[in-house]
Amino acid sequence: MKRLMSLVAVMAVLGALAGCQNLGVQPWERDLLAKPVMTPGAADGLDDALDDHIYFSKEATSGGRGFGGGGCGCN
Repeated sequence: MKRLMSLVAVMAVLGALAGCQNLGVQPWERDLLAKPVMTPGAADGLDDALDDHIYFSKEATSGGRGFGGGGCGCN
């Protein structure tokens, strides 16, 4: 039982160290991250409209920005 616990502890430490292995963006990966679709709010206006609708329908003090219902989101 003691051997099993030590094996589990060693595996947990190795798993934690493996998570810290990749900390940066490599130069050849930067072109993928620099695409215009990766910038927030630049995809299209529909995403922004949906985000506004969700935010303001859940914000109880604002009244939902022209949508029916209150802050419960059950328009």
